[in-house]
Amino acid sequence: MERPIDYAAAGVDLARAQAGLALAKDLIRSTHNPNVLSDVGEFGGMYLASFPDIQAPVLVASIDGVGTKTMLAVTQQHFEGIGADIVNHCVNDILAQGARPLFFLDYFGASRVEPSAFHHVLKGVAEACKAVGCALLGGETAEMPDVYTNGAIELAGCIVGVVPRSGRLPRPDIRPGDALIALGSSGLHTNGYTLARRVVFDVLALPPDEPHPALSRTPREALLATHRCYLQSVAPLLEPGGPVKGIAHITGGGLVDNVPRMLPEGCSALVDRSTWSEPALFRVIREAGVADDEMRHVFNLGVGLVLAVEPSEALSISEHLQAHGEQAWQVGEVLSGDREVRFSG
Repeated sequence: MERPIDYAAAGVDLARAQAGLALAKDLIRSTHNPNVLSDVGEFGGMYLASFPDIQAPVLVASIDGVGTKTMLAVTQQHFEGIGADIVNHCVNDILAQGARPLFFLDYFGASRVEPSAFHHVLKGVAEACKAVGCALLGGETAEMPDVYTNGAIELAGCIVGVVPRSGRLPRPDIRPGDALIALGSSGLHTNGYTLARRVVFDVLALPPDEPHPALSRTPREALLATHRCYLQSVAPLLEPGGPVKGIAHITGGGLVDNVPRMLPEGCSALVDRSTWSEPALFRVIREAGVADDEMRHVFNLGVGLVLAVEPSEALSISEHLQAHGEQAWQVGEVLSGDREVRFSG
């Protein structure tokens, strides 16, 4: 007798997807706080919008994805890191507008939902949410064999946070003479992986799990380093009217495209390349033949965040950040100009 025509025969196994979600329920609930009014599996997540300690609260929302870093996670069977990556990326994005996170929603898409891989991704998401006091409010798990190639996964996330209206960033009083403070990245974070994978594994043909002398670790470890979250170290500096006037999260587009996003009309940025040494992974990629202009546009080059601050506060802010475990230094200053980045050094 021929097998009946059903969803599983067409390539979508609902039972397998539900098994993956069942494994993740306790992880999701572990991030909930008294503001969460819904439970796992409801049609929508509910969050009590009560902010008695915030005057004129403004909601800030952002959405992003991990990109082709997921391909490396699949080939190396290392999934928890990308779960933390997407949360930390989104937290940093709303931090750039002065906001602290409230809740997060994830999207996990695959040709075939493997419960173990899904569980490890959600474990990374949940642990990263708990680390910043953010509720994992809901999500979507999609099994679409006709959309995703065999074995591929996609991971994206949406975050909502809150900031007092008087604390919104960037502030309009950024002006020439303000100092730019850089915070070090932990690696590529979640941008530039299509180029990085091509260089590391195709052009240079580096074995993923053999220690590389220039990297002092394996290429897999260097490429899968988790996207750093800056909330804990930067948030104490963000009182309304405080010394931090603007924040740029250095993601796709590098310093070239992201620093101008916090600058008002009439201002540009000068970045002194001599103030830091690029991490080894970027040097390996550069020496393989990637041009300097391309490196500046594709990668963060070791800078994960840039703060625009009052020049008189630059030293104390750097010391505060260093005391909280950050690599922090004055990387340049704000100049007059047309919202561009100039490089020296």
